[in-house]
Amino acid sequence: MKKSIYLSCLFLIISILFFSCDPPSYQLSDGMWRGSLITESGAEIPFNFEVNDSLGKPYLDIINSTDRFRVNEITIEGDSIHIQMPLFDSEIAGTLRDGKINGVWIKHLADKDQTMTFYAQANAPWRIKEKVKKPTANVNGKWMTSFISGDGKDTTIAVGEFHQDKSRVTGTFLTTTGDYRFLDGIIEGNHLSLSTFDGSHAFLFTADIAGDSLLKNGKFYAGFSSIDDFTAKKDANAKLPDAYSLTFLKKGDNKISFTFPDLNHQMVSLSDAKFKNKVVIIQMLGSWCPNCMDETAYLSKFYNQYKDKGVEIVGLAYEITKDFDRSKKNIERLKNRFDVQYPLLITGYTNNRDDALKSLPMLNRVIAFPTMIIIDKKGDVRKIHTGFSGPGTGKHYIEFGNEFEKLINDLIAEK
Repeated sequence: MKKSIYLSCLFLIISILFFSCDPPSYQLSDGMWRGSLITESGAEIPFNFEVNDSLGKPYLDIINSTDRFRVNEITIEGDSIHIQMPLFDSEIAGTLRDGKINGVWIKHLADKDQTMTFYAQANAPWRIKEKVKKPTANVNGKWMTSFISGDGKDTTIAVGEFHQDKSRVTGTFLTTTGDYRFLDGIIEGNHLSLSTFDGSHAFLFTADIAGDSLLKNGKFYAGFSSIDDFTAKKDANAKLPDAYSLTFLKKGDNKISFTFPDLNHQMVSLSDAKFKNKVVIIQMLGSWCPNCMDETAYLSKFYNQYKDKGVEIVGLAYEITKDFDRSKKNIERLKNRFDVQYPLLITGYTNNRDDALKSLPMLNRVIAFPTMIIIDKKGDVRKIHTGFSGPGTGKHYIEFGNEFEKLINDLIAEK
């Protein structure tokens, strides 16, 4: 009997030693992962990504609601992993071990780098919470929203539009300068949590729902340290000002002019023969700007359909730095990502709105990137569109496309 117990114990010890000596795994395993970024205040901004394999090389899709953002520049050496975002000049660096990543998200700014603690877990398809209590409130519909900056000095008016399916909520906030893209989250009890991460912006929105008609105690966490308060009231008629009414030419001006280098240092001007007797669309953009990414994706396809109909597009890049080579590198990423066939010019001006206005002083102001200037065949400015409502806004994106294409077709038809 004693010998049997002794042999059983010996077998157990050997088994423990055997399994504890299994080598660690440094594989980025296929399937759904849950990633999280930690703000300065300790708030967690969660998101999901799915890893797949293509001919022995991993790639991942960052998932926010129905949006999937493909990332395929992934390097793994030993237990080190580096994930380069295809846009926005940011990256994730860390260690990979046994289905977990621990590291940082690095966002390269004009004169410094901003970092946030990052970790991820394999086989984790949940986003906000793994087990969610039944919701006791409903946020379906439109919400008139006010965001108050952390110092209380600035107020941003927005319209929230949400769809709720049981405890899951998707939607976005629309503002006069663009939308917050694809938000994804839950309602637990009467508490709302929505998040997004797109390689440029990391956002978390939380609020309590009172009587299905009021969002209170709202907090908007953006990036490493920004925290705004917000409140919202349900309003089926909530709307923003007309995006064509916010930016216009100063009195006495009806044209714009510029000369900037393209990516090959060749100077391009609106007076070039290429643009004569054409409808011309000027896109003010930046590689750092997710709404610009959405607009570029739209305009790239649009240009391929309209370039033989008498339409030209020119992109004016306003980057975070005046360094031409650094700006070129980031704009080339955007160009290649969306197969942009129209010229993209490096303005040499930054994304600071006052600086951008110096490049086109005939405008009354620059309040948003992107801004789109539409010029008729005579060279006169006919419309200026501020911001962009991307695919995350649903019907607003479709409505913009229909309205925009009608406008361009009307201008083409003019004699």
